[in-house]
Amino acid sequence: MKLSKKSEYGLRALLELTLAYGTTTLQRHDIAARQHIPIEFLEQILLMLKRAGLISSRRGIKGGYTLIKQPSDITLGQIIRTLDGPLAPIGCVSKTAYQKCRDCPYANKARCPVQEVMGTVRDAIAGILDHYTLADFSSGRRRG
Repeated sequence: MKLSKKSEYGLRALLELTLAYGTTTLQRHDIAARQHIPIEFLEQILLMLKRAGLISSRRGIKGGYTLIKQPSDITLGQIIRTLDGPLAPIGCVSKTAYQKCRDCPYANKARCPVQEVMGTVRDAIAGILDHYTLADFSSGRRRG
């Protein structure tokens, strides 16, 4: 798994929203300026996060973006899946977007060495990202 710019920028934008949680809304140009994110790209990311039910927006002079849920209820795994898709390094080990291998000589066998290793990698990645919340992320707390 390689974290895309979309997920990197999304995490940075959500960090800003986490720091402002419960106190104010943030306008997209403020988030973009503070986190050095191109505004056009940020708009796409914020729309994806809004469609996923993680943030809301309000128009007007006091408008802007805010988290819908508490930062302790949003995991980094949830965010990355929203922006980049499955955490699995290959489709045949994905729990959310499984894809059967077509060209693998082990596809019709009971055991696949590649699948076993990549399944372990997926479990390790998900084990960290699905238990690491925005609250942890914004506070600098390490999970382990």
